[in-house]
Amino acid sequence: MTAIIMFLAVIGLLLAGFPVAFTLAGTALLFAAGGMVTGAFDATFLSTMPSRVFGIMNNGTLVAVPLFVFMGITLERARIAEELLETLTLLFGRLRGGLAIAVTVVGMLLAASTGIVGATVVTMGLLSLPTMLKRGYDPAVATGVINASGTLGQIIPPSIILVLLGDVLSSAYQQAQLKQGIFSPETVSVGDLFVGAIIPGLLLVGLYIAYIIVLGLVKPQSMPVGPADDELPVKGIALLIRIVRVLLPPLTLILAVLGSIIGGFATPTEAAAVGAVGALVLAIIRRELTYARLREISRNTARISSMVFLILIGASVFSLVFRGYGGDDLVREFLLDMPGGRIGAIIIVMLVMFLLGFVLDFIEITFVVVPIVGPVLLTMGFDPVWLGIMIAINLQTSFLTPPFGFALFYLRGVAPPEVETSAMYRGVMPFVALQLLMLVLLAVWPELVTSLPALIYP
Repeated sequence: MTAIIMFLAVIGLLLAGFPVAFTLAGTALLFAAGGMVTGAFDATFLSTMPSRVFGIMNNGTLVAVPLFVFMGITLERARIAEELLETLTLLFGRLRGGLAIAVTVVGMLLAASTGIVGATVVTMGLLSLPTMLKRGYDPAVATGVINASGTLGQIIPPSIILVLLGDVLSSAYQQAQLKQGIFSPETVSVGDLFVGAIIPGLLLVGLYIAYIIVLGLVKPQSMPVGPADDELPVKGIALLIRIVRVLLPPLTLILAVLGSIIGGFATPTEAAAVGAVGALVLAIIRRELTYARLREISRNTARISSMVFLILIGASVFSLVFRGYGGDDLVREFLLDMPGGRIGAIIIVMLVMFLLGFVLDFIEITFVVVPIVGPVLLTMGFDPVWLGIMIAINLQTSFLTPPFGFALFYLRGVAPPEVETSAMYRGVMPFVALQLLMLVLLAVWPELVTSLPALIYP
């Protein structure tokens, strides 16, 4: 029971506002010290910690994290989102809800360009929310669309969470196979997760757009018609040229990053380097890259990357002490004894992760929870790519769900005071339902995730 008490203590300290990385490591070390004094904990567990930290430092896959962060922040500072939104709003013209559809599509493109949920939600909130309210959109609809499209960075590759999940699930999959007596284990890579996420990500965007269109038909007062064609500042051939000029650079960069991974020309880390350099080139071409801005981009990249790796080291200490107290065996026995077998186990794990998503960021859940439950679920025969995508969409859903969803807090911070929090809650609930529908579809048809990786990597 010490392992369970330690886990609950970490949750309580995090809710009290203590820093995540130091809470994970500090709590674990305090419990380890107490256990060594009472003879309940074997100190040799901690002797493996230096090799774990050294392994993190030498992990080539994790190098992709600061590179993708650098790429995303550079594209954000290059004001690409603003121009994309303006252009796509012109493209959808008089279509009812056209601005909402434009926001969704831009959110998808930003997700594929940055993969940083908080930055996307804040950017879309600052750019599109005042315009949507000015044009007469229901505040609930406007905030719901922005929140939902802003969290697409969780699932649409190249996503930082998929990079982290790929590294953790790779280790968990090897552990699961070794426990099954398979001493030449198969591997799962970040590229597998990227490919597996393409169809679910596009389906999710399709569900969002379909909901917006249906809502425009059922409640036309919630979304006004766009300006008439003769009122558009750009139209005809000029509009087509502008669309190509604005869409081509970011799409080329996205295809270069994902295409190099899918085609086997580059590892995710090498593709991330291509993306970082490409983002710099785009910023230079657009004349948005000054020395001061480059320094700001570099500092923000270092800050976010440091946070990720500090949490990873803290989580490694926590998982080490957790295993030292037999916590992994306790979790395994609990899941194996669940009624309903493997189906009951996966439902419980998804529910626990969903609830933890209210109080923990995806990084903490990926580094703390997945290494504990991952090997157990994979031993039961679940596909690692399918499991990774299910976890990503599940966490994305919890980020949207009131009252604790992280995306709601991000948007609340930049929304005008006249937009009520209750309106934000109402607006996001239909998208939460669509997320849950997506989870059900993937549970019923795992081929939506596994077919494309099997086709590309036979």
